[in-house]
Amino acid sequence: MREATPGTTFHGLPLTAEQHSEIQHYIHRRLRAGEEWDTPELHAMLADMLDPPEAAVPSRLDDDASIVAERFRAGRDDGDEPAPL
Repeated sequence: MREATPGTTFHGLPLTAEQHSEIQHYIHRRLRAGEEWDTPELHAMLADMLDPPEAAVPSRLDDDASIVAERFRAGRDDGDEPAPL
């Protein structure tokens, strides 16, 4: 990862090169369209980049429930009761 300096960050925020590029592309697109670039949408993007939502870690129980539901749906025939497994 490159060193974060004022010249390589967006307003001093610790973004990756990909995030910085995405922000610059958003601003460029807005300016070309003659629209304001400092929008709530931009702030939301930055907030997600700096504090991304935690990804749910699937558990074995989730996998088992998904398999049972899939088998149930696959066993249905025109709305009748599911076929035995």
